[in-house]
Amino acid sequence: MPAAQPAQPIRLYTALLSGHGHRVKLFLSLLDLPFEVVELNMKAADNRKPEYLALNPFGQVPTIQDGDVTLFDSNAILVYLARRYGDASWLPDDPLGAAAVQRWLSLAAGQIAYGPCAARLVTVFGAPNDHQTAKNIAVKLFDVIEQELAGKPFAAGDHVTIADIAAHTYIAHAPEGGVSLEAYPNIRAWLRRVEALPRFIAMPATRAGLVAA
Repeated sequence: MPAAQPAQPIRLYTALLSGHGHRVKLFLSLLDLPFEVVELNMKAADNRKPEYLALNPFGQVPTIQDGDVTLFDSNAILVYLARRYGDASWLPDDPLGAAAVQRWLSLAAGQIAYGPCAARLVTVFGAPNDHQTAKNIAVKLFDVIEQELAGKPFAAGDHVTIADIAAHTYIAHAPEGGVSLEAYPNIRAWLRRVEALPRFIAMPATRAGLVAA
């Protein structure tokens, strides 16, 4: 059970197929917090309307409103929710534990964003990214974390943290971007462990890339 409960449901502004938004939705569910989703139609430029830009001047998703707190950036939101509503297991207080989580948050904003996320943006949304470069980044990343996950059940150690939440979605959906997970049994086992958590919710799959048929 979470350490506290919000006075009213947390409002999550997101788009259905946004992996960044799914991170937050998943964590809200895992913490068993009340929340309501405001779905933005990105094709209709809902994210560029003045009322949304007043909440998030970058026009990105996700954004949350928690009472008088408005916050954007998915990793920042994970940190906020972990500290305000979770227990210390989600974001350790000890120096090494905190550093291990931070390293994965950096991966989520770096190689994961420029690799499997960017590749999926091409195949699912038609983004003008360099698809081959994105796939190459993803493969190099997976080669590294495959070995790292050989010796531990979760990203930052022996229990689940927000590192797993930040990393899961785009890696799980990498085949939609044309990046196979077949060569990575440790990654696939880690994905299954995350997906076995109570109240896990998946992002809808898209028939694209390697799963287009």
